[in-house]
Amino acid sequence: MATDKTEVTEFERRDSRASTSPVTARDGETGAMTKHLSLGEWHGKGLVDRDGDKIGKLKDVYVDVETDEPMFGTVKEGHFGGHLTFVPLGGITIGPDNLQVRVLKEQVKNAPNIEMEGDQLSQSDESTLYHHYQLNYTPLDTQSGRRLARR
Repeated sequence: MATDKTEVTEFERRDSRASTSPVTARDGETGAMTKHLSLGEWHGKGLVDRDGDKIGKLKDVYVDVETDEPMFGTVKEGHFGGHLTFVPLGGITIGPDNLQVRVLKEQVKNAPNIEMEGDQLSQSDESTLYHHYQLNYTPLDTQSGRRLARR
């Protein structure tokens, strides 16, 4: 992993339907707040775990519908007919060639297999996903109760 890292700490609020919200990030060396990559530019970037082991390429980003912050990304596992695996994006470090997450590859490999229906997760699948990664989960007080939306 290169030493030129930028840790995502805060997001500029935009229309929740926008897929290219720029990210306000803190430069790992200077601590200065800078504009860096929009979510649309994350697609296809390599994901590595906290030790630098390759996880896969980022396919989709799922944001929290209340905060518009990226919560999970998906990577495709398997070469033929593989399934999508969700990886938490909280505290992500943006490098020149990849995105480094705070979890280990083994935890990603053991993530629950979630079958997608379109681009939405059920409220039950969201809860399972958050709990697997030991993240707090509170469903929204809406008809669906879902917290995540694909960007």
